[in-house]
Amino acid sequence: MTKPAEVGTATTGRVSSEDRTLNELLEIQQAAFLRDGIPDVRTRIDRINRLQALLLDNADEITEALNADFGTRPADLSIAADIAGCMIDLTHQRRSVEKWVKETNVAKIQGLLGFKQRLRHDPLGVVGIVGPWNFPLQLTIVPAGSAFAAGNRVLMRPSSVTAKTTAVIAKHAPDYFSIEELAVVTSKHGGGSDFAKLKVDHLFFTGSPEVGSSVAQEAAKNLVPVTLELGGKNPAIVDPDTDISKAAKFLADARMVNGGQVCLCPDYVFVPESKVGEFSDKVIERWRTSFPTVARNPEYTSTVNEKNYTRIVGLIDDAVELGATKRQVIPAGESLPDAQARKIPPTLLTGVKAGMKIEEDEVFGPVLTVYPYRDISEAIDQINAHPHPLTLYWVGDDNDNLARVADNTRSGSISGNDFALHLVSGHLPFGGVGRSGMGNYHGEFGFETFSHARAVTVSSMPLSFAELMAPPYTSRDKKMTEVQMKLWRRWNAKSFKRNAKR
Repeated sequence: MTKPAEVGTATTGRVSSEDRTLNELLEIQQAAFLRDGIPDVRTRIDRINRLQALLLDNADEITEALNADFGTRPADLSIAADIAGCMIDLTHQRRSVEKWVKETNVAKIQGLLGFKQRLRHDPLGVVGIVGPWNFPLQLTIVPAGSAFAAGNRVLMRPSSVTAKTTAVIAKHAPDYFSIEELAVVTSKHGGGSDFAKLKVDHLFFTGSPEVGSSVAQEAAKNLVPVTLELGGKNPAIVDPDTDISKAAKFLADARMVNGGQVCLCPDYVFVPESKVGEFSDKVIERWRTSFPTVARNPEYTSTVNEKNYTRIVGLIDDAVELGATKRQVIPAGESLPDAQARKIPPTLLTGVKAGMKIEEDEVFGPVLTVYPYRDISEAIDQINAHPHPLTLYWVGDDNDNLARVADNTRSGSISGNDFALHLVSGHLPFGGVGRSGMGNYHGEFGFETFSHARAVTVSSMPLSFAELMAPPYTSRDKKMTEVQMKLWRRWNAKSFKRNAKR
Protein backbone atom coordinates (compact mmCIF):
# COMPACT_ATOMS: atom_id res chain seq x y z
CA MET A 1 0.00 0.00 0.00
CA THR A 2 1.36 3.39 -0.99
CA LYS A 3 1.88 5.71 1.94
CA PRO A 4 0.44 9.19 1.48
CA ALA A 5 3.86 10.79 1.97
CA GLU A 6 5.17 8.80 -0.99
CA VAL A 7 2.27 9.53 -3.28
CA GLY A 8 3.10 13.02 -4.47
CA THR A 9 3.39 16.66 -3.54
CA ALA A 10 0.25 17.12 -1.43
CA THR A 11 2.15 18.50 1.58
CA THR A 12 0.03 21.48 2.53
CA GLY A 13 -1.51 19.64 5.49
CA ARG A 14 -4.47 17.35 5.67
CA VAL A 15 -7.50 19.57 5.13
CA SER A 16 -10.80 17.95 4.22
CA SER A 17 -13.02 19.58 1.62
CA GLU A 18 -15.86 19.24 4.12
CA ASP A 19 -14.08 21.79 6.33
CA ARG A 20 -14.85 24.46 3.74
CA THR A 21 -18.02 25.76 2.11
CA LEU A 22 -18.66 25.23 -1.59
CA ASN A 23 -17.83 28.82 -2.46
CA GLU A 24 -14.70 28.73 -0.31
CA LEU A 25 -13.46 25.66 -2.18
CA LEU A 26 -13.94 27.42 -5.50
CA GLU A 27 -12.17 30.56 -4.27
CA ILE A 28 -9.25 28.52 -2.89
CA GLN A 29 -8.74 26.73 -6.21
CA GLN A 30 -9.13 29.89 -8.28
CA ALA A 31 -6.56 31.68 -6.14
CA ALA A 32 -4.15 28.73 -6.36
CA PHE A 33 -4.47 28.60 -10.14
CA LEU A 34 -3.67 32.31 -10.46
CA ARG A 35 -0.83 32.09 -7.93
CA ASP A 36 0.92 29.06 -9.41
CA GLY A 37 0.18 29.61 -13.09
CA ILE A 38 0.12 26.87 -15.69
CA PRO A 39 1.49 23.61 -14.24
CA ASP A 40 4.36 21.86 -15.94
CA VAL A 41 4.16 18.33 -17.33
CA ARG A 42 5.76 16.79 -14.25
CA THR A 43 3.08 18.28 -11.98
CA ARG A 44 0.28 17.07 -14.23
CA ILE A 45 1.65 13.53 -14.35
CA ASP A 46 2.11 13.54 -10.58
CA ARG A 47 -1.54 14.50 -10.06
CA ILE A 48 -2.72 11.71 -12.35
CA ASN A 49 -0.46 9.25 -10.48
CA ARG A 50 -2.01 10.29 -7.18
CA LEU A 51 -5.50 9.95 -8.62
CA GLN A 52 -4.69 6.37 -9.58
CA ALA A 53 -3.21 5.70 -6.15
CA LEU A 54 -6.34 7.04 -4.44
CA LEU A 55 -8.34 4.25 -6.08
CA LEU A 56 -5.78 1.45 -5.97
CA ASP A 57 -4.77 1.93 -2.33
CA ASN A 58 -8.37 1.95 -1.12
CA ALA A 59 -9.87 -0.63 -3.49
CA ASP A 60 -11.22 -2.96 -0.79
CA GLU A 61 -12.99 -0.19 1.10
CA ILE A 62 -14.40 1.21 -2.15
CA THR A 63 -15.85 -2.12 -3.29
CA GLU A 64 -17.45 -2.66 0.11
CA ALA A 65 -19.02 0.78 -0.05
CA LEU A 66 -20.34 0.17 -3.56
CA ASN A 67 -21.90 -3.11 -2.46
CA ALA A 68 -23.55 -1.34 0.48
CA ASP A 69 -24.82 1.50 -1.71
CA PHE A 70 -26.45 -0.83 -4.23
CA GLY A 71 -27.60 -3.49 -1.80
CA THR A 72 -25.89 -6.13 -3.92
CA ARG A 73 -23.09 -5.38 -6.35
CA PRO A 74 -20.39 -7.90 -7.26
CA ALA A 75 -16.90 -6.93 -6.13
CA ASP A 76 -15.51 -8.12 -9.48
CA LEU A 77 -17.75 -5.68 -11.33
CA SER A 78 -16.85 -2.79 -9.02
CA ILE A 79 -13.14 -3.47 -9.41
CA ALA A 80 -13.37 -3.92 -13.18
CA ALA A 81 -15.52 -0.83 -13.78
CA ASP A 82 -14.87 1.69 -11.04
CA ILE A 83 -11.23 0.97 -10.21
CA ALA A 84 -9.31 -0.98 -12.87
CA GLY A 85 -11.58 0.51 -15.54
CA CYS A 86 -10.29 3.99 -14.71
CA MET A 87 -6.65 3.00 -15.15
CA ILE A 88 -6.81 2.60 -18.94
CA ASP A 89 -7.63 6.22 -19.68
CA LEU A 90 -5.62 7.65 -16.77
CA THR A 91 -2.54 5.78 -17.95
CA HIS A 92 -3.09 7.00 -21.51
CA GLN A 93 -3.39 10.58 -20.22
CA ARG A 94 -0.23 10.26 -18.17
CA ARG A 95 1.82 8.85 -21.03
CA SER A 96 0.59 11.29 -23.64
CA VAL A 97 0.31 14.62 -21.85
CA GLU A 98 3.87 15.70 -22.67
CA LYS A 99 3.06 15.43 -26.39
CA TRP A 100 -0.34 17.08 -26.12
CA VAL A 101 0.80 20.20 -24.24
CA LYS A 102 3.40 21.22 -26.81
CA GLU A 103 2.79 24.36 -28.79
CA THR A 104 1.99 23.70 -32.44
CA ASN A 105 3.41 25.85 -35.22
CA VAL A 106 0.91 26.15 -38.05
CA ALA A 107 1.11 27.61 -41.58
CA LYS A 108 4.91 27.47 -41.57
CA ILE A 109 5.21 28.84 -45.10
CA GLN A 110 3.37 31.99 -44.05
CA GLY A 111 5.78 32.20 -41.13
CA LEU A 112 8.66 32.55 -43.58
CA LEU A 113 6.89 35.61 -44.97
CA GLY A 114 6.70 37.22 -41.53
CA PHE A 115 3.32 35.92 -40.30
CA LYS A 116 4.05 33.49 -37.45
CA GLN A 117 1.17 31.41 -36.09
CA ARG A 118 1.23 29.16 -33.05
CA LEU A 119 -1.41 27.19 -31.18
CA ARG A 120 -1.21 26.82 -27.41
CA HIS A 121 -3.19 24.35 -25.30
CA ASP A 122 -3.88 26.24 -22.08
CA PRO A 123 -5.80 25.04 -19.02
CA LEU A 124 -9.17 26.60 -18.33
CA GLY A 125 -8.69 27.02 -14.58
CA VAL A 126 -11.14 25.27 -12.24
CA VAL A 127 -13.24 22.40 -13.61
CA GLY A 128 -16.41 21.16 -11.91
CA ILE A 129 -17.29 17.47 -12.39
CA VAL A 130 -20.68 16.00 -11.45
CA GLY A 131 -20.89 12.20 -11.50
CA PRO A 132 -23.80 9.73 -11.63
CA TRP A 133 -24.61 6.84 -9.31
CA ASN A 134 -24.32 3.88 -11.69
CA PHE A 135 -20.51 4.09 -11.96
CA PRO A 136 -19.84 6.76 -9.35
CA LEU A 137 -16.07 6.62 -9.54
CA GLN A 138 -15.28 5.81 -13.16
CA LEU A 139 -17.47 8.64 -14.41
CA THR A 140 -15.90 11.21 -12.09
CA ILE A 141 -12.29 10.01 -11.81
CA VAL A 142 -11.70 9.60 -15.56
CA PRO A 143 -12.81 13.15 -16.47
CA ALA A 144 -10.84 14.41 -13.45
CA GLY A 145 -7.74 12.77 -14.95
CA SER A 146 -8.39 14.54 -18.25
CA ALA A 147 -8.80 17.83 -16.41
CA PHE A 148 -5.48 17.29 -14.59
CA ALA A 149 -3.73 16.41 -17.85
CA ALA A 150 -4.96 19.70 -19.26
CA GLY A 151 -3.55 21.55 -16.24
CA ASN A 152 -6.70 22.38 -14.29
CA ARG A 153 -7.83 22.26 -10.65
CA VAL A 154 -10.84 20.02 -9.96
CA LEU A 155 -14.00 20.26 -7.87
CA MET A 156 -15.50 16.77 -7.99
CA ARG A 157 -19.04 15.91 -6.88
CA PRO A 158 -19.78 12.16 -6.94
CA SER A 159 -23.42 11.15 -6.70
CA SER A 160 -25.22 11.53 -3.38
CA VAL A 161 -27.26 8.41 -4.27
CA THR A 162 -24.14 6.31 -3.68
CA ALA A 163 -23.38 8.22 -0.48
CA LYS A 164 -21.19 5.55 1.16
CA THR A 165 -18.86 5.43 -1.82
CA THR A 166 -18.67 9.21 -1.95
CA ALA A 167 -17.86 9.24 1.78
CA VAL A 168 -14.92 6.87 1.25
CA ILE A 169 -13.44 9.08 -1.49
CA ALA A 170 -14.04 12.27 0.51
CA LYS A 171 -12.33 10.68 3.54
CA HIS A 172 -9.20 9.54 1.70
CA ALA A 173 -8.75 12.30 -0.90
CA PRO A 174 -6.94 14.66 1.53
CA ASP A 175 -4.24 11.99 1.97
CA TYR A 176 -3.37 12.42 -1.70
CA PHE A 177 -4.38 15.95 -2.65
CA SER A 178 -4.56 19.39 -1.15
CA ILE A 179 -7.96 20.98 -1.64
CA GLU A 180 -6.19 23.48 -3.90
CA GLU A 181 -5.80 20.64 -6.42
CA LEU A 182 -8.77 18.32 -5.89
CA ALA A 183 -11.75 18.87 -3.61
CA VAL A 184 -14.47 16.26 -3.17
CA VAL A 185 -17.86 17.88 -2.79
CA THR A 186 -20.55 15.97 -0.88
CA SER A 187 -24.18 16.49 0.06
CA LYS A 188 -22.92 18.47 3.07
CA HIS A 189 -22.10 21.23 0.61
CA GLY A 190 -25.67 21.33 -0.71
CA GLY A 191 -27.54 19.80 -3.62
CA GLY A 192 -26.49 19.28 -7.19
CA SER A 193 -28.24 22.48 -8.24
CA ASP A 194 -25.98 24.44 -5.88
CA PHE A 195 -22.94 22.93 -7.57
CA ALA A 196 -24.31 23.79 -11.03
CA LYS A 197 -24.51 27.46 -10.02
CA LEU A 198 -20.77 27.75 -9.36
CA LYS A 199 -18.77 30.07 -11.60
CA VAL A 200 -16.28 27.40 -12.58
CA ASP A 201 -14.42 27.54 -15.88
CA HIS A 202 -16.03 24.36 -17.23
CA LEU A 203 -18.79 22.09 -15.93
CA PHE A 204 -18.77 18.39 -16.78
CA PHE A 205 -21.96 16.45 -16.02
CA THR A 206 -22.90 12.79 -16.42
CA GLY A 207 -26.49 11.77 -15.76
CA SER A 208 -30.00 11.82 -17.16
CA PRO A 209 -31.13 14.17 -19.94
CA GLU A 210 -33.71 15.70 -17.61
CA VAL A 211 -31.16 16.66 -14.94
CA GLY A 212 -28.62 17.56 -17.62
CA SER A 213 -31.05 20.11 -19.01
CA SER A 214 -31.41 21.85 -15.64
CA VAL A 215 -27.63 21.75 -15.10
CA ALA A 216 -27.07 23.40 -18.47
CA GLN A 217 -29.62 26.09 -17.68
CA GLU A 218 -27.99 26.91 -14.35
CA ALA A 219 -24.53 26.99 -15.93
CA ALA A 220 -25.76 29.23 -18.75
CA LYS A 221 -26.67 31.93 -16.26
CA ASN A 222 -22.94 32.34 -15.59
CA LEU A 223 -21.90 31.57 -19.20
CA VAL A 224 -20.11 28.46 -17.95
CA PRO A 225 -19.43 26.03 -20.82
CA VAL A 226 -20.72 22.50 -20.24
CA THR A 227 -20.02 18.97 -21.37
CA LEU A 228 -23.09 16.78 -20.94
CA GLU A 229 -22.73 13.00 -20.95
CA LEU A 230 -26.32 11.81 -20.89
CA GLY A 231 -28.25 8.63 -21.60
CA GLY A 232 -30.73 7.46 -24.16
CA LYS A 233 -32.57 4.37 -25.30
CA ASN A 234 -29.82 2.50 -27.10
CA PRO A 235 -31.09 0.39 -30.02
CA ALA A 236 -29.55 -2.77 -31.43
CA ILE A 237 -30.02 -4.18 -34.92
CA VAL A 238 -29.41 -7.84 -35.73
CA ASP A 239 -28.35 -8.28 -39.35
CA PRO A 240 -30.42 -10.86 -41.32
CA ASP A 241 -27.35 -13.04 -41.96
CA THR A 242 -26.10 -13.09 -38.38
CA ASP A 243 -25.92 -16.22 -36.24
CA ILE A 244 -28.95 -15.75 -33.98
CA SER A 245 -27.42 -17.76 -31.11
CA LYS A 246 -24.37 -15.50 -30.98
CA ALA A 247 -26.52 -12.37 -31.28
CA ALA A 248 -28.80 -13.48 -28.45
CA LYS A 249 -25.88 -14.37 -26.19
CA PHE A 250 -24.16 -11.02 -26.74
CA LEU A 251 -27.28 -8.88 -26.25
CA ALA A 252 -28.49 -10.90 -23.25
CA ASP A 253 -25.12 -10.35 -21.56
CA ALA A 254 -24.85 -6.68 -22.56
CA ARG A 255 -28.31 -5.91 -21.17
CA MET A 256 -27.37 -7.30 -17.74
CA VAL A 257 -24.13 -5.43 -17.09
CA ASN A 258 -24.53 -3.75 -13.67
CA GLY A 259 -28.11 -5.01 -13.58
CA GLY A 260 -28.85 -3.06 -16.76
CA GLN A 261 -27.90 0.19 -15.04
CA VAL A 262 -25.47 1.43 -17.67
CA CYS A 263 -26.02 4.29 -20.09
CA LEU A 264 -24.50 2.07 -22.80
CA CYS A 265 -26.69 -1.00 -22.28
CA PRO A 266 -28.84 -2.03 -25.27
CA ASP A 267 -32.42 -1.01 -24.49
CA TYR A 268 -34.30 -2.50 -27.42
CA VAL A 269 -33.37 -4.74 -30.34
CA PHE A 270 -34.59 -5.24 -33.90
CA VAL A 271 -34.56 -8.84 -35.11
CA PRO A 272 -35.58 -10.23 -38.53
CA GLU A 273 -39.27 -11.10 -38.25
CA SER A 274 -38.78 -14.80 -39.00
CA LYS A 275 -36.19 -15.13 -36.21
CA VAL A 276 -37.85 -13.27 -33.32
CA GLY A 277 -39.05 -16.47 -31.65
CA GLU A 278 -35.67 -18.17 -31.86
CA PHE A 279 -33.88 -15.03 -30.68
CA SER A 280 -36.21 -14.64 -27.70
CA ASP A 281 -35.81 -18.28 -26.69
CA LYS A 282 -32.02 -17.98 -26.87
CA VAL A 283 -32.00 -14.82 -24.72
CA ILE A 284 -34.12 -16.49 -22.04
CA GLU A 285 -31.91 -19.58 -22.21
CA ARG A 286 -28.78 -17.46 -21.73
CA TRP A 287 -30.28 -15.67 -18.73
CA ARG A 288 -31.35 -18.95 -17.12
CA THR A 289 -27.81 -20.25 -17.45
CA SER A 290 -26.25 -17.04 -16.14
CA PHE A 291 -28.63 -16.60 -13.21
CA PRO A 292 -29.62 -19.92 -11.59
CA THR A 293 -30.62 -17.74 -8.64
CA VAL A 294 -31.54 -14.06 -8.47
CA ALA A 295 -32.97 -13.09 -5.09
CA ARG A 296 -29.92 -14.14 -3.05
CA ASN A 297 -27.36 -14.10 -5.82
CA PRO A 298 -24.44 -11.81 -4.79
CA GLU A 299 -23.48 -11.45 -8.46
CA TYR A 300 -26.88 -10.09 -9.46
CA THR A 301 -26.73 -6.31 -9.05
CA SER A 302 -29.69 -4.80 -7.23
CA THR A 303 -31.56 -1.79 -8.53
CA VAL A 304 -29.87 1.09 -6.76
CA ASN A 305 -32.85 2.45 -4.79
CA GLU A 306 -36.58 2.14 -4.23
CA LYS A 307 -37.42 5.00 -6.60
CA ASN A 308 -35.78 3.30 -9.58
CA TYR A 309 -37.08 -0.13 -8.60
CA THR A 310 -40.67 1.17 -8.56
CA ARG A 311 -40.17 3.00 -11.85
CA ILE A 312 -38.85 -0.07 -13.71
CA VAL A 313 -41.53 -2.40 -12.36
CA GLY A 314 -44.10 0.22 -13.38
CA LEU A 315 -42.75 0.32 -16.95
CA ILE A 316 -43.08 -3.46 -17.24
CA ASP A 317 -46.59 -3.52 -15.77
CA ASP A 318 -47.76 -0.69 -17.98
CA ALA A 319 -46.53 -2.48 -21.13
CA VAL A 320 -48.21 -5.76 -20.14
CA GLU A 321 -51.50 -4.04 -19.29
CA LEU A 322 -51.50 -2.45 -22.75
CA GLY A 323 -50.90 -5.73 -24.59
CA ALA A 324 -47.18 -6.53 -24.50
CA THR A 325 -45.97 -10.07 -23.79
CA LYS A 326 -43.63 -10.57 -20.84
CA ARG A 327 -41.13 -13.38 -20.33
CA GLN A 328 -39.09 -13.42 -17.12
CA VAL A 329 -36.40 -15.65 -15.66
CA ILE A 330 -37.63 -16.49 -12.17
CA PRO A 331 -35.76 -19.39 -10.56
CA ALA A 332 -37.83 -22.04 -8.79
CA GLY A 333 -38.82 -21.11 -5.27
CA GLU A 334 -38.13 -17.40 -5.70
CA SER A 335 -40.71 -14.61 -5.53
CA LEU A 336 -39.71 -11.88 -7.95
CA PRO A 337 -39.64 -8.98 -8.33
CA ASP A 338 -38.45 -8.54 -4.75
CA ALA A 339 -39.05 -5.04 -3.40
CA GLN A 340 -36.99 -5.57 -0.26
CA ALA A 341 -33.88 -6.73 -2.13
CA ARG A 342 -34.74 -4.40 -5.04
CA LYS A 343 -34.21 -7.23 -7.51
CA ILE A 344 -36.14 -7.42 -10.76
CA PRO A 345 -35.78 -10.64 -12.77
CA PRO A 346 -34.32 -10.53 -16.29
CA THR A 347 -37.28 -9.54 -18.44
CA LEU A 348 -37.90 -9.78 -22.18
CA LEU A 349 -40.82 -7.92 -23.76
CA THR A 350 -42.39 -8.37 -27.19
CA GLY A 351 -45.43 -6.70 -28.71
CA VAL A 352 -44.43 -3.29 -27.39
CA LYS A 353 -46.25 -0.50 -29.24
CA ALA A 354 -46.61 3.26 -29.27
CA GLY A 355 -48.43 4.58 -26.23
CA MET A 356 -46.63 2.30 -23.79
CA LYS A 357 -44.37 4.20 -21.41
CA ILE A 358 -41.45 1.87 -22.07
CA GLU A 359 -41.52 3.02 -25.70
CA GLU A 360 -40.24 6.44 -24.61
CA ASP A 361 -38.48 6.02 -21.26
CA GLU A 362 -34.93 4.74 -20.86
CA VAL A 363 -35.36 1.59 -18.76
CA PHE A 364 -31.97 1.52 -16.99
CA GLY A 365 -32.71 -1.95 -15.65
CA PRO A 366 -32.79 -5.66 -16.57
CA VAL A 367 -35.39 -5.38 -19.35
CA LEU A 368 -34.90 -5.95 -23.08
CA THR A 369 -37.56 -5.15 -25.68
CA VAL A 370 -37.60 -7.04 -29.00
CA TYR A 371 -39.12 -5.70 -32.22
CA PRO A 372 -39.50 -7.59 -35.53
CA TYR A 373 -38.47 -6.08 -38.85
CA ARG A 374 -38.78 -7.14 -42.49
CA ASP A 375 -36.44 -4.58 -43.97
CA ILE A 376 -33.70 -2.62 -42.21
CA SER A 377 -35.43 0.59 -43.26
CA GLU A 378 -38.14 -0.22 -40.69
CA ALA A 379 -35.55 -0.34 -37.91
CA ILE A 380 -33.93 2.86 -39.16
CA ASP A 381 -37.27 4.68 -39.21
CA GLN A 382 -38.15 3.60 -35.70
CA ILE A 383 -34.73 4.61 -34.36
CA ASN A 384 -35.08 8.01 -36.01
CA ALA A 385 -38.50 8.45 -34.41
CA HIS A 386 -36.71 8.65 -31.04
CA PRO A 387 -34.08 11.11 -29.77
CA HIS A 388 -30.51 10.26 -30.81
CA PRO A 389 -29.11 7.50 -28.54
CA LEU A 390 -25.74 7.41 -26.82
CA THR A 391 -24.75 4.35 -28.83
CA LEU A 392 -26.23 2.09 -31.48
CA TYR A 393 -25.44 -1.62 -31.47
CA TRP A 394 -24.93 -3.52 -34.68
CA VAL A 395 -24.79 -7.32 -34.64
CA GLY A 396 -23.36 -8.60 -37.89
CA ASP A 397 -20.53 -8.17 -40.34
CA ASP A 398 -18.98 -4.85 -41.29
CA ASN A 399 -21.05 -4.75 -44.47
CA ASP A 400 -23.31 -2.59 -46.65
CA ASN A 401 -26.18 -2.94 -44.19
CA LEU A 402 -24.06 -1.42 -41.44
CA ALA A 403 -23.07 1.42 -43.77
CA ARG A 404 -26.74 1.99 -44.53
CA VAL A 405 -27.57 2.19 -40.84
CA ALA A 406 -24.64 4.51 -40.12
CA ASP A 407 -25.53 6.83 -42.99
CA ASN A 408 -29.19 7.12 -42.04
CA THR A 409 -29.15 7.35 -38.24
CA ARG A 410 -27.47 9.52 -35.63
CA SER A 411 -25.95 8.30 -32.36
CA GLY A 412 -23.03 9.10 -30.12
CA SER A 413 -21.23 5.99 -31.37
CA ILE A 414 -21.77 2.65 -33.11
CA SER A 415 -20.73 -0.55 -31.35
CA GLY A 416 -20.48 -3.71 -33.41
CA ASN A 417 -20.71 -7.20 -31.89
CA ASP A 418 -19.50 -6.27 -28.43
CA PHE A 419 -20.29 -4.07 -25.46
CA ALA A 420 -18.87 -0.53 -25.32
CA LEU A 421 -15.55 -1.35 -26.98
CA HIS A 422 -14.79 2.32 -27.63
CA LEU A 423 -14.39 2.79 -23.86
CA VAL A 424 -11.13 0.83 -23.87
CA SER A 425 -9.53 2.86 -26.66
CA GLY A 426 -7.72 6.08 -25.91
CA HIS A 427 -7.99 7.00 -29.57
CA LEU A 428 -11.79 7.30 -29.74
CA PRO A 429 -14.12 9.90 -28.21
CA PHE A 430 -16.87 9.07 -25.75
CA GLY A 431 -19.94 11.27 -25.94
CA GLY A 432 -23.48 11.64 -27.17
CA VAL A 433 -25.32 13.75 -29.69
CA GLY A 434 -28.53 15.68 -29.28
CA ARG A 435 -30.48 14.44 -26.27
CA SER A 436 -27.77 11.92 -25.41
CA GLY A 437 -25.23 14.65 -24.78
CA MET A 438 -22.87 17.31 -26.04
CA GLY A 439 -19.09 17.27 -26.07
CA ASN A 440 -16.87 14.25 -25.44
CA TYR A 441 -13.83 13.00 -23.57
CA HIS A 442 -11.37 10.08 -23.20
CA GLY A 443 -7.80 10.24 -24.47
CA GLU A 444 -6.82 13.38 -26.34
CA PHE A 445 -10.50 14.30 -26.70
CA GLY A 446 -10.69 14.71 -22.92
CA PHE A 447 -7.53 16.79 -22.90
CA GLU A 448 -9.03 19.05 -25.55
CA THR A 449 -12.36 19.34 -23.71
CA PHE A 450 -10.62 20.80 -20.66
CA SER A 451 -8.13 22.95 -22.60
CA HIS A 452 -8.41 26.24 -24.43
CA ALA A 453 -6.96 26.21 -27.94
CA ARG A 454 -5.27 29.58 -27.77
CA ALA A 455 -4.06 31.25 -30.96
CA VAL A 456 -0.81 33.23 -30.93
CA THR A 457 0.16 35.33 -33.97
CA VAL A 458 3.21 37.56 -34.37
CA SER A 459 3.68 39.69 -37.47
CA SER A 460 6.87 41.15 -38.92
CA MET A 461 5.32 41.79 -42.33
CA PRO A 462 5.75 45.19 -43.98
CA LEU A 463 2.00 45.24 -44.71
CA SER A 464 -0.32 46.17 -41.85
CA PHE A 465 -3.86 44.82 -41.73
CA ALA A 466 -4.80 47.52 -39.26
CA GLU A 467 -3.74 50.21 -41.70
CA LEU A 468 -5.57 48.53 -44.59
CA MET A 469 -8.84 48.14 -42.67
CA ALA A 470 -9.00 51.48 -40.86
CA PRO A 471 -10.11 54.73 -42.52
CA PRO A 472 -9.32 56.74 -44.48
CA TYR A 473 -9.61 54.34 -47.41
CA THR A 474 -7.30 55.28 -50.26
CA SER A 475 -7.53 54.48 -53.94
CA ARG A 476 -4.94 51.76 -53.30
CA ASP A 477 -7.27 50.13 -50.73
CA LYS A 478 -10.19 50.23 -53.14
CA LYS A 479 -8.07 48.72 -55.89
CA MET A 480 -7.00 45.85 -53.60
CA THR A 481 -10.64 45.19 -52.68
CA GLU A 482 -11.62 45.05 -56.36
CA VAL A 483 -8.77 42.61 -57.11
CA GLN A 484 -9.79 40.38 -54.19
CA MET A 485 -13.40 40.22 -55.30
CA LYS A 486 -12.40 39.47 -58.88
CA LEU A 487 -10.14 36.61 -57.79
CA TRP A 488 -12.72 35.11 -55.39
CA ARG A 489 -15.44 35.19 -58.05
CA ARG A 490 -13.12 33.45 -60.51
CA TRP A 491 -12.14 30.73 -58.02
CA ASN A 492 -15.75 30.20 -57.02
CA ALA A 493 -16.81 29.75 -60.64
CA LYS A 494 -14.05 27.19 -61.19
CA SER A 495 -15.22 25.31 -58.11
CA PHE A 496 -18.75 25.09 -59.51
CA LYS A 497 -17.39 23.65 -62.77
CA ARG A 498 -15.20 21.06 -61.01
CA ASN A 499 -18.10 19.96 -58.84
CA ALA A 500 -20.44 19.62 -61.83
CA LYS A 501 -17.99 17.21 -63.52
CA ARG A 502 -17.98 14.79 -60.55
